[in-house]
Amino acid sequence: MDPGSWYAEEIERTIITEDEIRTKVEAIAERVSHDFADTEELLLVGVFKGAVMFMADFARALTVPVKMEFMALSSYGNSASSSGTVRILKDIDSDVTGRHIVVVEDIIDSGLTLSWLLKYLEGLNPASVSVVAMLRKPGMQHTEIPVSYLGFDIPNEFVVGYGLDYGERYRELPFIGVLKPEVYR
Repeated sequence: MDPGSWYAEEIERTIITEDEIRTKVEAIAERVSHDFADTEELLLVGVFKGAVMFMADFARALTVPVKMEFMALSSYGNSASSSGTVRILKDIDSDVTGRHIVVVEDIIDSGLTLSWLLKYLEGLNPASVSVVAMLRKPGMQHTEIPVSYLGFDIPNEFVVGYGLDYGERYRELPFIGVLKPEVYR
């Protein structure tokens, strides 16, 4: 069975294939591994739930030692756009003082949640904080986000797959596709 065929009627089109994702994740991991080659250990901080797929593949592709942490933040509620108000639902468990943090993000659209998270993490006195994002919607940011490593810029469309969801569905799709508007309206 074709991956995603169970949702085939709900996906308008694929914009990034599984192979394109794999190639990009490997390229980003190579750059990060090179940039942090002299680092004893990287602390990857993923944001639940969207970054899980990307973070797992990214961590496996790195050639430097890593520890993984996850945070759960709420800024969307049941809406399709960020409210700008962030709540921590699950915080990191480790002391990050003096450590190199790489925040692993699935998608940057408004940037409001990520901007809040970066300020929060910087307040914990790490050695550095970098951002790796699989996707970004240019022109949608309400604030400047310093993205050190980026997978793809995408159009301002409602996308799902590879961790991205609508109503907690579609995360498991191995590609990134545009959801038909009638599904989420």
